[in-house]
Amino acid sequence: MAAVVIVLSIAFSFFNPHFLTTDNFRNILVAVAVVGIMAIGQCFVIIAKEIDLSVGSVMGLSGLCGAYAMSAGLHPALGVLVALAVGAGCGLISGLIVVYGKVNSFIVTLGMLSVARGLTYVLSGGLPILIDPRVMFIGQGEVLGIPVQVLIFFGLVVLGQIVLKRSVLGQRVVAVGDNDEAARLSGIPMNSTRLAVFVFSGLAAAVAGLVYTAQVSVAEAQAGTGLELDVIAAVVIGGASLSGGRGSIIGAMLGAYLLGALRNAFILLELSPFLQQMSVGLVIVLAALFDQFRQGAFQHSVLAIRLRRLFGR
Repeated sequence: MAAVVIVLSIAFSFFNPHFLTTDNFRNILVAVAVVGIMAIGQCFVIIAKEIDLSVGSVMGLSGLCGAYAMSAGLHPALGVLVALAVGAGCGLISGLIVVYGKVNSFIVTLGMLSVARGLTYVLSGGLPILIDPRVMFIGQGEVLGIPVQVLIFFGLVVLGQIVLKRSVLGQRVVAVGDNDEAARLSGIPMNSTRLAVFVFSGLAAAVAGLVYTAQVSVAEAQAGTGLELDVIAAVVIGGASLSGGRGSIIGAMLGAYLLGALRNAFILLELSPFLQQMSVGLVIVLAALFDQFRQGAFQHSVLAIRLRRLFGR
């Protein structure tokens, strides 16, 4: 994935020399920070062989609840905690229904998507809510010339990668997604592990909601609408398998960056926004096909058999 990002960046620079400038690189990172943060939580869910379609709505609800709490007089720090609690709570509710209700995660999180979005309109009445100016730093501030939201994104990538690769919980998530029956026989707590990934996803969506709200200075009821598709795409493009058991937080980060770079390149090249959507969809399909080839899903297909006969293998 890193090689793909580098090659595409060089290719885009031939058509527009501004693509590889420092300012444009910074613009891409700022644009993908929100999606990238949510992709970190989504990566854990997909590795565990589940899916979370509610992240965009949970992001909007969390950011709005945080802003609502601050507008009601709570200290900004408490408002941030409220937003994080709402995100974690949404993830916990989804996880409980999936784990103990034995309902498919696709259906549960699709329902949570609608519930969370409806709550944002109920709480706000469809009107924007101003956020406390002291919180805007996380969406508009800089540290040593680096945007704070980008630092938050990179910090969570490092933390997520450590948890996934170096912690007991991370190894349990991989084991559950790879072979749940073997994981159960090995004594891994299946329910708590699967529950944890949904809480992680909700927390990541809440952080993204705070960053986005601080970036635009207001909490909007429609914030995050449709972003769940970009989040899932970033994780899949980054190498995570929808069959579970495999994935990387760094890969999800690169997948999010690739999506942002594609959109940025199309803008610089003044191409139709409809072509942007087509290109993103094409990349998603190709990434899914590559994952199937990597798993050997086509080794017994008619095409594979004919190719082996043709080359005498």
